[in-house]
Amino acid sequence: MTTTDYATYLAGLPRVLAAAAVLLRDAAGRVLVVEPDYRPHWSLPGGTIESDAGETPRQAARREAARREAAEEIGLDVEPGALLAVDWVPGTDRPPIVAYVYDGGVLSAERLARVRVREGELLSWKLIGRDGIPAHLPGGRGLRVLAALDVLESGRAGPAELVDGRPAGSA
Repeated sequence: MTTTDYATYLAGLPRVLAAAAVLLRDAAGRVLVVEPDYRPHWSLPGGTIESDAGETPRQAARREAARREAAEEIGLDVEPGALLAVDWVPGTDRPPIVAYVYDGGVLSAERLARVRVREGELLSWKLIGRDGIPAHLPGGRGLRVLAALDVLESGRAGPAELVDGRPAGSA
């Protein structure tokens, strides 16, 4: 196979987007969510993986969720912990997404008091309990967060493997 043939082959492969986020909690177990100004639902701090720059999901979680999203948008810098969930989100009006969720740990009251919203990207942030997740994070996004919380609460090793927020292999 020539270099041109290989480039043509690669150009014809399906496209998949990838994103990474951190699950940040307070001492009561509530989850920190952010309200973007560019789409209708709340989300975890995080964003797109820059694979063209050779970025890994963990690096993106730090950059997007902990450094860019958190440090620039909410004023915190958080080192991602264990991988809690990997979710395959089928695409309808966009390519499919692989979403990674990392443990961001428990934030002290002092760190939460330093949270600041960056204008131009976020409208607000808040802490929500498990029962508020479906209303703030509808569909698969909320199921993904609940699955990540289940991994934390169970103490099991390894991430939840999901398809649109539901356990992989379930119908």
